[in-house]
Amino acid sequence: MTTHLSPAPVGTRRLLAATDPSLPAHLAGYGPRPPEPELGGLIAAVEAAGLRGRGGAGFPVGRKLAAVAEGSRAIVVANGAEGEPDSSKDAVLLTRAPHLVLDGLSAAAAAVGARECHLYAPAPVLEPIRRALDERRATGYDTRNIEITAAADSFLAGEKTAVINRLAGHAPIPADQLISTSRAGLRRRPTLIQNVETLAHLALIARYGPGWFRSAGTPDEPGTMLLTLSGTTVTGVVEAEFGCGLQDVIEQSGRIDRRDVRAVLLGGYHGTWIPRAALHRATLSAQALRPLHAHLGAGVVRVLPRSECGLRATADITAYLAAQSAGRCGPCRNGLPELAARMHDLAYGAGGDPREITRLAGLVDGRGACHHPDGTARLVRSAIDAFGGDLTLHLRGACQAEQEHIGRRRPLR
Repeated sequence: MTTHLSPAPVGTRRLLAATDPSLPAHLAGYGPRPPEPELGGLIAAVEAAGLRGRGGAGFPVGRKLAAVAEGSRAIVVANGAEGEPDSSKDAVLLTRAPHLVLDGLSAAAAAVGARECHLYAPAPVLEPIRRALDERRATGYDTRNIEITAAADSFLAGEKTAVINRLAGHAPIPADQLISTSRAGLRRRPTLIQNVETLAHLALIARYGPGWFRSAGTPDEPGTMLLTLSGTTVTGVVEAEFGCGLQDVIEQSGRIDRRDVRAVLLGGYHGTWIPRAALHRATLSAQALRPLHAHLGAGVVRVLPRSECGLRATADITAYLAAQSAGRCGPCRNGLPELAARMHDLAYGAGGDPREITRLAGLVDGRGACHHPDGTARLVRSAIDAFGGDLTLHLRGACQAEQEHIGRRRPLR
């Protein structure tokens, strides 16, 4: 069960300010939404606010809205699939503040001239959405029809072409994308697919304007974002401002000291390991993370304690990712299983060659039909870099984490 940690003073409560998911509580906390006729300037406001997508890619939302608005008979999709196993921020938002997401979906639809709207999320969180929609219709607050679709329980369920396939009644797997979905998405119509957190931010910009949105964060990266903290001692969802330190976010969870951290996986299963020694350089900023070859992704922060082995954790994740591929192209069908097998051998004491693992990662990177092989290769390469000190021990049948945990050398097998 997710624990909601207080972000103060690291962050500002905006999205997680609500404690009651009902419509009256939503209106009491945020005030009335702007009428649709007043949303004509929303695209310009979003551009001025500097809002970027919170689903992982970080694409400028204003540009995407403008591209969809240029077409006709647009479709808007709220994407809450959250296939990443370590992430729960979208589920928390949909459960705790469903009306904020629905306000954003409705505002986006008005801005691009869409009459068809979809909400795509895992089955366990659909009931709060249905209750919220019933409230909105019963009170006349919003009579817009929004079709709800249960997301598949898979890692790739939230990839935009997989979402389109699912909404069209097909298998939810990624497809080759020759034309942007903003021009030709669902049923070949212009389709805006936005993460549910992005839509919640959009709803607040529609209410309070770009200046208010920029009052948090940094000039280059304004606003806040939701982070999912995971690990054996740190769990929960927090809201933090861009520009704050990753180390501060972790320590203010109140349950772990930096000396007990071996590394942090930032960005989820397609993310990058940041060793403890480099944590002080990591802030919630794309620019600051670039020298670390890291990115925020969808805001997943997995804390690895000193008692756990980073190579084994990476091997387990790589095996999962290999099993979760669509299997439609060579890198996924052949490359990822081989990469997972080599990582397993290295991590669990059956040999393994770090140079061969690095070579295989290079072979799958950039050659897939989607970005799944690229993200897996990024994870593996970061592990080789971050846990380089463990490699020699593992090749000798020992593990640094186990030595530190039990205080003596112990074989892997």
